[in-house]
Amino acid sequence: QVQLVESGGGLVQAGCSLRLSCAASGRTLSTWTMGWFRQVPGKQRELVAGITRGGSTNYADSVKGRFTISRDNAKNTVYLQMNSLEPEDKVVYYCAAARGSASYIGARWYDYWGQGTQVTVSS
Repeated sequence: QVQLVESGGGLVQAGCSLRLSCAASGRTLSTWTMGWFRQVPGKQRELVAGITRGGSTNYADSVKGRFTISRDNAKNTVYLQMNSLEPEDKVVYYCAAARGSASYIGARWYDYWGQGTQVTVSS
């Protein structure tokens, strides 16, 4: 069984940075596609950033140029560096893992999920 545990969320002021981490256990995820999602209450989870096993990345338009996803396969960990945070970024962020190797956008493609970490941005 794969377990994903997020950390790094918290309260910051607008314009500041946070780095989220997602540590995986249960199996090595180096060949899987990993993603960070966020969910606004009442709406579906949306992909914030994804990274394939080959290192290809994709981002939501709203975070391009501000967020960077990366992975450290030796540590079985995925990161989301979030810079220039805006009040609109205040949501719960979820880490997810997909068995395949493509750049998956929809949440339905992902097989395992973390419990989420709250990011709060004050204006």
